[in-house]
Amino acid sequence: MLLDHLKRAAAEREAQSLTRRRRIAHTACAPHQSVGAVDATPTPLLTFCSNDYLGLADHASIAHALAEGAHRYGAGSGASHLVSGHSLAHAQLEQELARWLAPHIPQAQALYFCTGYMANLAVLTALGTAGATLFCEALNHASLIDGARLARADVQRYPHGDVQALDALLQASQGTLKLIVTDSVFSMDGDIAPLAALLALAERHDAWIVVDDAHGFGALGAHGRGVLEHLGLRAERLIYIGTLGKAAGVAGAFVAAHESIVEHLVNTARPYIYTTAAPPAVAHALLTSLEIIGGEEGRSRRAHLADLIAQLRTGLAGLAAQAGWTLGASDTAIQPLIVGDNAASLALSAALEAEGIRVGAIRPPTVPAGTARLRITLSASHTAADVARLLDAIARATPQVLREAA
Repeated sequence: MLLDHLKRAAAEREAQSLTRRRRIAHTACAPHQSVGAVDATPTPLLTFCSNDYLGLADHASIAHALAEGAHRYGAGSGASHLVSGHSLAHAQLEQELARWLAPHIPQAQALYFCTGYMANLAVLTALGTAGATLFCEALNHASLIDGARLARADVQRYPHGDVQALDALLQASQGTLKLIVTDSVFSMDGDIAPLAALLALAERHDAWIVVDDAHGFGALGAHGRGVLEHLGLRAERLIYIGTLGKAAGVAGAFVAAHESIVEHLVNTARPYIYTTAAPPAVAHALLTSLEIIGGEEGRSRRAHLADLIAQLRTGLAGLAAQAGWTLGASDTAIQPLIVGDNAASLALSAALEAEGIRVGAIRPPTVPAGTARLRITLSASHTAADVARLLDAIARATPQVLREAA
């Protein structure tokens, strides 16, 4: 029976320390958040597990803009973009995003999606037609993996960051359309793809690059325009996907690419055509978010975030070495402390929560077997005192975790 099968599967997950459970937040996304059951008094926690890198999720000006958008446009869009759901707010947001990416992608246009998952599925299924080949980075996000699975194209994987291996695959390919598909900032490791080298390969082999900048947009670049600005890249061959629910603090995602590619997506991408448009109020709020990201406040928040990253890495380096763990090679707001064992990573997470600090334990299949970790993420809303408290708590919890794992 189905229920018996599911119970056995649940028992197997529990035995391997792979069970996942949701937590209920009673307050806004912020470093200090109250978490608990629906009918219980919530527990205040210092959190290091959101992707709100600039601390904009509870920004008063953006919340005001969201309310203003709801009063102006209503609560919902009512239909898909191609029926009647495409509002002035959506159009204005796409125009502004295209302007942001124009220095890096000639003749850029932008297309707004409800989620980053949908944007990635749309790009890979619409462009990954029969005869095409997708060259996918081994550590790509699940949405890129699923998009490649759904595409009709041939799919080839290359090892993480291995430019030479990718070069060989491109050289041997007979595909009529070649698409290199990669994250920019890898979500579980925090390192940045060698995009300049990938772009050079694309030029050499007449390929295009799909870049998912979910964890770079807003947080990287002098003006927060993401990894392309951070690395100083410009090419017509770039197909850029940015997420607006992380550093931008609201919701949704967008694709920025040559106008012919965007026009093709509007007409052929099923995740865009066959879904109700996001509420216009969300798009209206994002216009305010972009103003903040690109202005002086955004620059100040990114500078503070850089200071916090340096503080955390300095403190974690010694702790990781003493425990026999690994601190990932990341200069971004994603800082992985790789413990290895599933149960030990859960024990460390639980020990921190007992001290009022919430950090998620990431286990397979999200990361490879044997690399379970704490994925520590920083926000510009954290303080130096918050980071110091986290480091002290890890230092106190480590001996107990090591004893239990022995």
